[in-house]
Amino acid sequence: MMPHAVSPLPPDLPLVPLGDQAVLVAWPDEASAWVWAEQLRRRAPPWLEDVVVAYVSVGVFYDARRVRYAEVRDYLLSLPRPDSAASQSFPLPGRLWTIPVCYQEPFAPDLPQVAAQSGLTPEEVIRCHQSVTYTVYAIGFVPGFPYLGYLPPSLQGVSRLANPRREVPPGSVGVAGKQTGIYPLPRPGGWRLIGRTPLTIVDLDDAFFPLAVGDRVRFQAIDPDAFARLHGRRLDTSFRTATDPGSAN
Repeated sequence: MMPHAVSPLPPDLPLVPLGDQAVLVAWPDEASAWVWAEQLRRRAPPWLEDVVVAYVSVGVFYDARRVRYAEVRDYLLSLPRPDSAASQSFPLPGRLWTIPVCYQEPFAPDLPQVAAQSGLTPEEVIRCHQSVTYTVYAIGFVPGFPYLGYLPPSLQGVSRLANPRREVPPGSVGVAGKQTGIYPLPRPGGWRLIGRTPLTIVDLDDAFFPLAVGDRVRFQAIDPDAFARLHGRRLDTSFRTATDPGSAN
């Protein structure tokens, strides 16, 4: 049992079917979702197939041949509820990555607009973007796109483009609202682009998806020459740190 679990889940906890083989459970904050999900993984009931965390939501996938939804629901409602305050210190299980980014033209077409919206200089935007350790809170909207949170307060609130680009180059680093992210593939997109990594973070043909929910990411500025040297390299273990001295934002 997790040390933060102190009381039964309330019967009114937001819990709804997700298709016919999963349940979606909503929590008031990300830390509580992680603590509860980890507790469920450790208990590992025989019908459990997967536990997927995204922000404050936990998707619980089960084997419908072995158990009915009502039984899963009752089991989940019987689990202890994490203490929100204690959950804030719960260490996320992911790895720490340092991802190089070139914040210079032609890789940062929206940097001037982001600076104008935030009231910062372009140089301050770059420093702020690198100043925190981000958490991968979800993967979508295309395979391998990491939703990273959260931006420093001074960079939050930047709007999306009124007219999304028809194709965003792979590796582009964008910001919108409270989040930042990396476009892994050439796809349409409306986030403001402030840089680009030369690294490959997704390879569909080889099922290469190094980033996972719960991982941490820090960005490191590089110049165009370094971008050219690193272009095409994969995000492999050489860009990973054994321990994370920072905290999520």
